[in-house]
Amino acid sequence: MFTKLKNFINGKTLMGEIVRFLLVGGLATVVDFFMMGVTLYIFAPDKYPSFFNVFYGSTVPPTLLAACFGTGVGFIFGLIANYVLSVVFVFNEKGDSKTLKGFLIFAFFSLIGLGIHELGMYLLNGLLNVNEWIVKIILTLVVLVYNFITRKLLIFKNSRGDQKADEKIAGEQ
Repeated sequence: MFTKLKNFINGKTLMGEIVRFLLVGGLATVVDFFMMGVTLYIFAPDKYPSFFNVFYGSTVPPTLLAACFGTGVGFIFGLIANYVLSVVFVFNEKGDSKTLKGFLIFAFFSLIGLGIHELGMYLLNGLLNVNEWIVKIILTLVVLVYNFITRKLLIFKNSRGDQKADEKIAGEQ
């Protein structure tokens, strides 16, 4: 059973890519959330009895500045982890991903994802007072879908000749 699962995850199919994307995205999200927590703790260590209290709340919520800045810091560290793991592990086709141009495109579309996060944090946490971690989870799911689509279509895409070869390989599996 584990061999079938390993073959599925490592396969050249779109579903294999999606599963790998979710695994890498999960790891990058852990990095992102952890770094946001570090930032919140640095901004206001007096609000939390210990560092781990950052993740399940304090009696006083963090300032909007701390929540937005923490979102940005987490994003940067998550972006680096996600880029490296996406190039190495996720996508079957590497396209332009290993070039400076590929990284810049990756970073550009990731910045749009950050904009979605920051705007959402401002609207939901800042104006509507929704808990910053609930907002972070919701926005992470929204940006997850956006990221897969933009990366698959714009960065890790097949060239025309390679696409026929990939279709042949996929048909043989």
